[in-house]
Amino acid sequence: MRIIVGVIIAVLCTALVVGIQKWRGPVVSGLAVELMPLELRVVASGEVRYQSLAHIGSEITGTVIARHVIEGDWVNSGDLLIELNPSELQSRLDQAKTQLQQLHKVSRPQAQAALAEAQDNLSQANREASRREALAAEGLIAAEQVEQAQRLKLNTQTALTRAQLSAEALAAGSTEEQLLQQRVASAEAELAKTRIYAPFTGRVQTRNVEPGDLVQPGKVLLEIARSDGLDRYGTPGDGLEVVVALDEKNFAPLQLQQQVQLIADAWPEQTVPGVVSFIAPVVDSGRGTIDIHISVLGDAADQRSKLLNGMTVSANIMVADRERTLVLPNDYLQVNASGKPQVLHWSNGTVKPVEVQLGLRNMTHSEITTGLAQGDIVLQTEGLNKGQRVRVRLEQPPYVIR
Repeated sequence: MRIIVGVIIAVLCTALVVGIQKWRGPVVSGLAVELMPLELRVVASGEVRYQSLAHIGSEITGTVIARHVIEGDWVNSGDLLIELNPSELQSRLDQAKTQLQQLHKVSRPQAQAALAEAQDNLSQANREASRREALAAEGLIAAEQVEQAQRLKLNTQTALTRAQLSAEALAAGSTEEQLLQQRVASAEAELAKTRIYAPFTGRVQTRNVEPGDLVQPGKVLLEIARSDGLDRYGTPGDGLEVVVALDEKNFAPLQLQQQVQLIADAWPEQTVPGVVSFIAPVVDSGRGTIDIHISVLGDAADQRSKLLNGMTVSANIMVADRERTLVLPNDYLQVNASGKPQVLHWSNGTVKPVEVQLGLRNMTHSEITTGLAQGDIVLQTEGLNKGQRVRVRLEQPPYVIR
């Protein structure tokens, strides 16, 4: 009898425990909504480029006699890079200078002397014509001699005109002198082209020429990446940038001057700071991407030197951040019948769906702008009914959400 009573008591106790647990509801995971930092970043892969990469070539055909730089060398604006054989062009310059010197020291003095002689001859012819006219008037000479004197006077007048024209053509500032000066200047300019200088401060990227090579206009001899303190957007740096082809789906939150962390595939443990400096005005319709230019910043020359032209780099763009806001993991978000976001809010042991509005969102977390308050508890488990009683096991949220 005692055994039967014990069994009955045990069954009743078990039923009571089961009933209480059923009344209290199942144990589910929950999370208390808290204020915490939230960041939104866009991550994309890009390529290191120099904003200004000069293709150094020759303007003339010539033979290289000296090359003063190789790949990796740093050069300053005006540094001599390449020398071509100047012999032929030097000869042309010497010839042009000789012609100009001959004008100054020979042709011009001769023309001036000829002009003075022509003036003297005309004066003499005038006096002779006057004497003969006087003698003919007294009947001392024949009229034929007077005509000869007048003819001589006319010839010396013509000779004087020619001498004047010749002297004017060779005078200082004359067309002849200007032409010879232009020949000298042209020959000097051509000779100067045999010495090729760096157009700006930068670093030699490639070289395609050696002493003894015959070069022609249009051939790239060297490539120099610009590095003169400011990039084309006015940002301090050395002209180094990363160009990212960003999917147009992620384009909306991007703005100029947003901070970027750059990580080269070759140096994954190191980051280099950057800033969004240019956003392309058009989308590549073929790829569905838009080019984003990121200027490389920072004073760490050893870090910047590791970003080589053409290197693949991961760009972590900080597009938005909140210092303190209500944050909820995306796993706790649902969509109601109207297509709006909602959460399962737990209060006093029961579940109630609550519609919320979202603000900043990233891949894992979202900002809750309305619908919840700090300390509210939300559940992740689906399939719960409105008003159902449940017990909650709270999870510990992370401190910083990225």
